[in-house]
Amino acid sequence: MKELLQKLGAYNLWANKILLAKLKTVPSNIMQKETGSSFGSIYKTVVHLTEVEEIWWQRVKLKERVELPEKDSEENLELVSQRLLSSSSQWNEWIKEADEKNLTHVFGYYNSRKEYFKQPVNEVLLHLFNHQTYHRGQIATLLRQNGIDKIPATDFIVFARIKISR
Repeated sequence: MKELLQKLGAYNLWANKILLAKLKTVPSNIMQKETGSSFGSIYKTVVHLTEVEEIWWQRVKLKERVELPEKDSEENLELVSQRLLSSSSQWNEWIKEADEKNLTHVFGYYNSRKEYFKQPVNEVLLHLFNHQTYHRGQIATLLRQNGIDKIPATDFIVFARIKISR
């Protein structure tokens, strides 16, 4: 399980770097455009990706009361990108250092609806990385719908091929 989680953690970091580099080239009017998607805009979807990684980190670290990140009063893609990459790097490094006990530890947490659950860390990590992939796909679709082309492929298989060819 650890080997799989290490691959997914590295993949998540790689895919976020690639996508964020592309988003830096997208005009702000497209980034902020209300789309009717899950979070309303491409920018807000990136904020969601960031917040999710930060919230799960607090939960896995057994923080009794999860603190929601403060909303930026000014939309700042550079700041949100730095936070997301920092969080993704943190997860990646933690998994590298984790032992089997860390990864199978069952912990309790409350979700956003105040429902209580107990799950092993490895299931949460599988969820987290799958969740991030899902929303990166939404962002790619929103970019295409707004006439942005040359969107980099962030599929896991692309990441795996790059790793193999090194």
